[in-house]
Amino acid sequence: MKFIRFIDIYDLTHYGCDFDGTTAIVIEGDILGHFNITQDRVHVQTLLPPIIPPAILCIGLNYKNHAQELDMPLPDYPALFMKNPATLTGPMSDICIPLSCKNPSQVDYEAELAVVIKHKVKNASEQTALESVLGYTCANDVSAREWQKNAGGGQWIRAKSFDTFCPLGPAIVTLDEIPDPGNLAVECRLNGTVMQSGSTSDMIFSIPEIIAYLSEDTTLLPGTVILTGTPAGVGFIRTPPVYLKNGDELETQISSLGTMKNPVKEVSHNG
Repeated sequence: MKFIRFIDIYDLTHYGCDFDGTTAIVIEGDILGHFNITQDRVHVQTLLPPIIPPAILCIGLNYKNHAQELDMPLPDYPALFMKNPATLTGPMSDICIPLSCKNPSQVDYEAELAVVIKHKVKNASEQTALESVLGYTCANDVSAREWQKNAGGGQWIRAKSFDTFCPLGPAIVTLDEIPDPGNLAVECRLNGTVMQSGSTSDMIFSIPEIIAYLSEDTTLLPGTVILTGTPAGVGFIRTPPVYLKNGDELETQISSLGTMKNPVKEVSHNG
């Protein structure tokens, strides 16, 4: 099943399924618990992030080819950081470059597979970890590189947590439709040009390994989103560097999960 979250033409928010590009069937209840698929098909006005997570946990340096382009050794353990849930934006909504990122703008893209946790999980084993997964969706870990490198006392959270810096969607594709999350093609396009083209088979730590590692000391709450790292091709490593700018269109695509298309806008003093 593919779960979406959307606003209809009456400005009401719903969960839905069977989205045909224009309409969807309304779901009542909680997709993390008990829900009912109704017979009501309504027009979709705006696609929203398919889940509102209590936490967004992110794994850094989790692709071998990305470590290679950075000339860094492979990590012994998953590198964890977080994004503020307020970073969420829809799969077709604007990515906004804030005033703090204009001198100069060094806002970068990172296409990523996102995992959505279904129920509370603690001390999961690698063998049982996927039982806690509702499904998968596309994400982009948009990052302000100048803040990441030069501010925050060496911590990444602020650089990764500006408003709209986490497009998510278009749908949560449930576990039964993705038998092997370790073999999905991940692609990022900027204004139609392919910037990243990789596969989750290049991950250093698999999804079961990540869930087991995170849950051995921290309870993962229902709805938690885990971003699993990005493949090679990020903008700041290029010569010359490539950063997002006003008027760009950023596409994030993962096989079997769909495509996000996010316009890039600069925020002015007038908002």
